[in-house]
Amino acid sequence: MTADVMDQSAADKSPSAGPAAVADKSPAGPLPGADKATTGTATAADKATASSMTVTDKSVAAATALDASTGAGRPLAADEIRAMRERIDEIDQAIIDLWQERSRLSQEVGKTRMASGGTRLVLAREREIVDRFRAALGPDGTQVALLLLRSGRGPL
Repeated sequence: MTADVMDQSAADKSPSAGPAAVADKSPAGPLPGADKATTGTATAADKATASSMTVTDKSVAAATALDASTGAGRPLAADEIRAMRERIDEIDQAIIDLWQERSRLSQEVGKTRMASGGTRLVLAREREIVDRFRAALGPDGTQVALLLLRSGRGPL
């Protein structure tokens, strides 16, 4: 038995577990008028709240029908999303691996250039890289290129 089931079983067997006690266990908190459930009196405000909670409960029920990990409303769609996300994760890992390899190579280029008496940076080369990324990826390409260059040479 899970803890939730055990808690509910204990509440069901408890002699003091009236409607108000069970209502307090609901995810939305106590039900409106739960303390009045035994007397049968409920105010107009309680009835209005109960009516709106019915709408909320319907929304919660619809939301819980969605797959928790994918947000899909149908099992087949959830399977498709999982498969696509698996491929995305593989691509992300490849990007990370290539990014790290590029960064190491760029650092080696810089060390070799400086050890030979050259400059720390070759701005024309950096401009060429930024232009290539911008042409391929649009405005976001500029940002990607600048991050790549920084990871290889460090901040300016």
